Amino acid sequence: MRESPSPSHSLAPVPRDALLRRLQAVLPERCIISETESQRPFECDALTIYRELPLLVVLPENVEQVQQVLRICHELAVPVVARGAGTGLCAGSMPHPEGLLLGLSKLDKVIEIDPLARTARVQPGVSNLAISAAVAHHGLYYGPDPSSQIACSIGGNVAENSGGVHCLKYGLTVHNILALEVLTVAGERVTVGSTGLDTPGYDLLALMTGSEGLLGIVVEVTVRLLPSPEVAQVIMAGFPTVTAAGDAVGAVIAAGIIPAGLEMMDRLAIQAAEDFAHAGYPREAEALLLCEVDGTREEVASCSENVEALFREMGASSVVVSRDEAHRALLWKGRKSAFPAVGRLAPDYYCMDGTIPRSQVSRVLKEISTLSAQYGLAVANVFHAGDGNLHPLILFDASKPEEVRRAEQFGADILALSVQVGGCITGEHGVGLEKLRQMSHQFGPAELALLEDIKAAFDPGLNLNPGKGIPILKRCQEYRALPARHRHD
Repeated sequence: MRESPSPSHSLAPVPRDALLRRLQAVLPERCIISETESQRPFECDALTIYRELPLLVVLPENVEQVQQVLRICHELAVPVVARGAGTGLCAGSMPHPEGLLLGLSKLDKVIEIDPLARTARVQPGVSNLAISAAVAHHGLYYGPDPSSQIACSIGGNVAENSGGVHCLKYGLTVHNILALEVLTVAGERVTVGSTGLDTPGYDLLALMTGSEGLLGIVVEVTVRLLPSPEVAQVIMAGFPTVTAAGDAVGAVIAAGIIPAGLEMMDRLAIQAAEDFAHAGYPREAEALLLCEVDGTREEVASCSENVEALFREMGASSVVVSRDEAHRALLWKGRKSAFPAVGRLAPDYYCMDGTIPRSQVSRVLKEISTLSAQYGLAVANVFHAGDGNLHPLILFDASKPEEVRRAEQFGADILALSVQVGGCITGEHGVGLEKLRQMSHQFGPAELALLEDIKAAFDPGLNLNPGKGIPILKRCQEYRALPARHRHD
């Protein structure tokens, strides 16, 4: 694997031993990881082509300890990178070589549930799925459901503004949280947002959501809960062409139907998922749509009938409607297992995250197929078709440097294409280190400078997750060019 470029720092790096002594004075030994081999699990997130070791890793057990760590790092001008469960896909939580990796996984308590207000207060290390499990007996659940929801943490969801298969109807993280408790770079605790319908002043809650740890450290999240629907049903349709499936996506929305989820998979992804999950997917189809409708029994029955008729009208070669809850769960199991299933097809895959207008789905998938042939790398497409959030999985072998280079360039071309057709370079994975170069495709110099000014307003020393998210930070100049990285020895 290759190392990332190391950002320059205006101050001399703090000696590791000096930092360690300061941290040992405020943290139990069990909360500090200083041995190199023990730090290896923290050297990257789920995007494993970028790796780096920090000076130290700390795993605080309460908010007060996090505050003390931040105060020490602020005093010594030590870079701090916050990390949740490490399931991110943009190298957003990759450590800084001269800084501290701040793990928040031990802050994993559900603090309070208010079933009448339909809210829950949770710490950042609580997993996405654990929130729904904790409130299920109240007939409630938490809406956003990333494919990694069994592992990913709510703090990481806030950092990346995660979505999931049901984000078409119920929105992203930003639409499902009400308030945050945030620590500034200096360790000061502030509240952003509220449980009221509105708050005065700027919408700092929206600003913090998706800020990738660049502006502050989230230590508590108040989430909005939804009533569990009376019934849900999935309509699965196989199509003879990707174009027909793409056109059917637009037709569903144009018909005034807003599904809970509308997902699309191409032939390679269908076959991989079916081999893995045995969900009954049509292996002969070139594309597959999974459309879920939920609500009362009457409205679900009506919508299911309309969607089934529409799919047949749009040329579906097969249509299956879930028979019961177990069958519905099985159909979703294939989609939620698609990423690990595709992982069985090659030594490695590179998951992209561009978003495009729904009307451009067919065109973009054709272009991706052309690029696949051009780069000589297979690609499986699995994505949130209803909101145009693409997740092409580029298959490659990380032990071959030339294949890694081609995979990265292939991915960059997909993101450039997404912007070209009126979309953007990320839907839910974030920018991190991975998409720094593509930020200049999305934004002009004045816009990037404005983002830098916002960053500096929250973090004047530029020590929170430096080198990520914004490509023009003054103290991270080496990230602008992203020179060739060296392989680990």
